[in-house]
Amino acid sequence: MLQFPRMAASGASPIRVMGIDPGLNITGYGIIERRRQGTILIEAGVIRLPRADGNNLPLRLETLFKGIQEVVEEFRPEVVCLEEVFSHADFPQTAVLMGHARGVICLAARLARVPVFPLSARRIKQSVTGNGNASKLQVQRAVQQEFSLGAPPKPPDVADALAVALSYLNTLRVPTSAIRLRGGRLR
Repeated sequence: MLQFPRMAASGASPIRVMGIDPGLNITGYGIIERRRQGTILIEAGVIRLPRADGNNLPLRLETLFKGIQEVVEEFRPEVVCLEEVFSHADFPQTAVLMGHARGVICLAARLARVPVFPLSARRIKQSVTGNGNASKLQVQRAVQQEFSLGAPPKPPDVADALAVALSYLNTLRVPTSAIRLRGGRLR
């Protein structure tokens, strides 16, 4: 069930969001907060996993799990948002592996009692660039502009994670009647 955390009225408390671009080599994360003055960047970075080597998938997943736990514990987001798995018929194994990564991310958030909100890549790109087919560079530049950064965030995984979080906040700006939830609710 999709649930939005409490969204404060115009003058109420801020909301802190963690965006995640899941990966089994590099997972990008970004922590942003919406305040009365606007949206601010709190922290952004990557969790680097050990290289694939034989049967070390459990080790790589453990590293990802612990990394997400540390970031959630330190920054205490009210919601974790992550990009949904994109699957391509030519690369089914990639989708399976990404499913593992998303699973440990969801578990880490759940154990911290933080709700998880998935967003499609197309929706994220549309939200931050105005184009659902935007390139990685366009997403990087949109994030750079949003946070007045001197250069586009690198690696692109960081920009993607910040775009996920921004997309979620942009969803909150949409009037409640325009949000379609499958079995979800606003509170």
